[in-house]
Amino acid sequence: MNRLKGKVAVITGGANGIGKVTVNKFLDEGAIVFCWDINTEAGNRLLEENKGRNLKFNKVDTIKITEVEKAAAQIMEEYGAIDILINNAGITRDATLMKMTQDQWQSVLDVNLTGVFNCTQVISGHMVEKGSGKIVNASSVVGLYGNFGQSNYVATKAGVIGLTKEWARELGRKGINVNAVAPGFIATEMVETIPKKLIADLEGKTPLGRLGKPEDIANAYVFLSSEEASFINGTTLSVDGGLVI
Repeated sequence: MNRLKGKVAVITGGANGIGKVTVNKFLDEGAIVFCWDINTEAGNRLLEENKGRNLKFNKVDTIKITEVEKAAAQIMEEYGAIDILINNAGITRDATLMKMTQDQWQSVLDVNLTGVFNCTQVISGHMVEKGSGKIVNASSVVGLYGNFGQSNYVATKAGVIGLTKEWARELGRKGINVNAVAPGFIATEMVETIPKKLIADLEGKTPLGRLGKPEDIANAYVFLSSEEASFINGTTLSVDGGLVI
């Protein structure tokens, strides 16, 4: 507890799923949390659930850099620093190569890659001024090994790993750690739509014999955002129960 006490953290896509669990975990660890999401209803519900805690919600579409700049400027005006950025927001629009539409391709690239670039470009500038910061990007095991019917998603998650290495080189000398987390199959609302037989197959292929929990990813985010990870830079941490062994 209190590993992030007093730290100002931005968590994108924080209103639902892994992001929501991450918001709660960061609050438990003492952080001042700004949840950025396009889902206003879910964001306001999250605020209601965390009354009296250091949580603020901003409706931010991360693919629009002007919205990112405005939201970041408001944080800087109020707190004077942004210590942590969790690039968690992401979407899927699955289809095989021959059936994928241009919209399916582009929409996933916009959110999962351009959104990550926009947030990192804007917020890292403030971190450089302070001389410190932690940036954690959401990748996926499919970005490392591929997955049937996910050309767009795989491309973005592989791209995030490349950007993580690139930014670790550029920003490390400025006192900023940049790392990524590559979740395996996690028991979220999205995975619950998968047929039960396929879920059972995935559990059988995972050495730990279960799907991951959102808390497993949130814990990894916390670790990589803490001083315990101060000498980890440019790494992609697979949190997959051994699925890809």
